[in-house]
Amino acid sequence: METLLYAAELVREDGVYKLVVKDVVRDTVQVTPVPEAMVARLPTFLSVLSSQLGRGRR
Repeated sequence: METLLYAAELVREDGVYKLVVKDVVRDTVQVTPVPEAMVARLPTFLSVLSSQLGRGRR
């Protein structure tokens, strides 16, 4: 059985990217601005993270 602990969204509002992370257990939300250059590298970052954890893409 899976239990959702965190939910994350990357949103763009008025040209500004924001990472919105909700802690489902504690019912809190954190919002952090993200530079556009980092958004462009997100697929690469996720690929590296997956390979380091020894898991394939889902």
